[in-house]
Formats: sequence, structure tokens, C-alpha cells
Amino acid sequence: MASKTVTVGSAVGLHARPASIIADAAGEYDEDIFLTLVGSDEDDETDAASSLMIMALGAEKGDQVTVTSENADAVEKIAALIEKDLDSE
Repeated sequence: MASKTVTVGSAVGLHARPASIIADAAGEYDEDIFLTLVGSDEDDETDAASSLMIMALGAEKGDQVTVTSENADAVEKIAALIEKDLDSE
């Protein structure tokens, strides 16, 4: 299982627009991709293909999120999106 911990870069956290962009990207992969907010209950894995579940994480700018999947390329792509300020695009 591949994993990477990154810092949320979007100015207002993982709200509707960033969550939608991340979920769309995660949906392109056959493998499951999970997000976990660092410091939260470690059993609280969120499906990265669900924008509603991503928003439910409550991740704010500067929070750390761990991305995990069997697909290392998927982890890298989703992690890179989380690090970007998706509100500025």
C-alpha cells in the first residue's frame, strides 16, 4: 500500500470546489483511494472519489492529509492536488 502525507494548500480548505476536483481525479482510477486527516481518529478513512466525504473531513488550509492506495501513481496525483490552491485555478 502506497501512502503520502501532504499539507492542504487550498485557501479555504477542502470545501466544495477542491473536493470536486479531487473526487473527479480519484474516480479515474480503478483502485480505491483513501484520505485521512492527520490527528483525527485513524479509522476515519474517507473515499477520495466522493466529494461529500472529502468535505466531511473538515480539512482546512495547513492541515495534513494522508493519501493511501494500492496505486502509487494515484497517491501521487491526488496528493499533488491536495497540496495545490485549487481555488486559484
